[in-house]
Amino acid sequence: MPVPNASYSVCIRIEVDHKPGSLGRVATAIGEAGGNISALDIVEVVGDRIIRDVTVFTVDDTHVERIRSALDAIDGVSVQGVSDRVFLMHEGGKIEVRSKIPLHNRDDLSMAYTPGVARVCNDIAAHPANVHRYTIKRNTVAIVTDGTAVLGLGDIGPEASMPVMEGKALLFKEFAGIDAFPICLRVSSADELVETVQRLEPVFGGINLEDVAAPRCFEVEERLKASLDIPVFHDDQHGTAVVVLAALTNALKVVDKKMEDLKVVMAGVGAAGVAITKILLQAGVPNVIGVDRKGAIYEGRADLDASKQWFAEHTNPEARRGSLHEVMPGADVFVGVSGPGLLLRDDLRVMHSDPIVFALANPDPEITPEDAEGLVAVMATGRSDYPNQINNVLCFPGIFKGALDAGANQITEHMKLAAAHAIAAAVPDEELSPGYIVPSVFNKRVVELVAAAVAHAAVEDGVIRS
Repeated sequence: MPVPNASYSVCIRIEVDHKPGSLGRVATAIGEAGGNISALDIVEVVGDRIIRDVTVFTVDDTHVERIRSALDAIDGVSVQGVSDRVFLMHEGGKIEVRSKIPLHNRDDLSMAYTPGVARVCNDIAAHPANVHRYTIKRNTVAIVTDGTAVLGLGDIGPEASMPVMEGKALLFKEFAGIDAFPICLRVSSADELVETVQRLEPVFGGINLEDVAAPRCFEVEERLKASLDIPVFHDDQHGTAVVVLAALTNALKVVDKKMEDLKVVMAGVGAAGVAITKILLQAGVPNVIGVDRKGAIYEGRADLDASKQWFAEHTNPEARRGSLHEVMPGADVFVGVSGPGLLLRDDLRVMHSDPIVFALANPDPEITPEDAEGLVAVMATGRSDYPNQINNVLCFPGIFKGALDAGANQITEHMKLAAAHAIAAAVPDEELSPGYIVPSVFNKRVVELVAAAVAHAAVEDGVIRS
């Protein structure tokens, strides 16, 4: 059974007898039903009855109903209502636009708006680069999606993708102070997506592509990078790749191995799998074997699209064929960006000594830490309720902050590598352990380190706007 967690967090309002033992029976019933109580609050005392709000972590809607039924079955307990805390958090959206300056009098209005604003407009018309100085473009990112590959939900469309993009905007603001806005587009082709983003360029200082399905995402990113004068970053590809490289850098220190000696098996050869592979090759890994639903990717396989053809030409030097289970023997590292339950304990047994497993499928990994226990040296997932979470929030706020602060017009491979090394460096060598190879997403130093490293790399690469 999955572990109860905050993503299915509910507040149950109950009325109980105000006498000894009542609360104990409530807690016992919730615990026996598999719930995890995280808070208890008194709402009101009415005579010999007390109304409480009980915050409970659960695993799904069915689990919530089972807990409610367990409470209803207790004499002296009445369930008044159940509120889903996740949906309550999303009421009216998670972000807003706020003014940075006060408007107290007519002078303020005359400077912020007409007639004073006309002087600034004329200055930008005469000196277009000043748009980065005198407008929100200086610190604003568009989070662009077509809703075709949202989290583990798939092609759910632009409206349904909004909560995810709002969440991304929230992370930009909270972690890096960047104003980001969700741009969820109803488009039917790469051409429409590219054209729409091109028309948005005057407003934004950077473009964060999000949840665009492969192979469209590759074409869209390349065309936008070639046509826009602002940084373009597909986070599903490069954000994941940067954090994986950071985690692997530190994991190798734990097991005392080197990049140039590794055999890596990659389950999933979509956007994230391709980007992870590219950054691992740049970091010196000599042997990556990618596996999709039909088996290993190798040069000469007849059913490959353009991105998988690139993969075949640059990986799997021994031209290994077969299923995931057939290519696992001797692997030092497994990276999964595919689906739940693909990896078995028997696969771990045939890996090389001190195996490293990054099972990143979300919400259910390719193998759980519980199932891998005792057979891996270092384990990471994409989940926040396990150690070593590979989370893109370690990457994209700092990358964009560094790029925007430096005035970069693109994000280079060097800047991505610099970001990965900065994330890895946020965990001091003396603190490294199998359960601590990446910093916490709440470590405020991460954004500062990444931004500084990225800005420095941008200057070295000569991609600074003049």
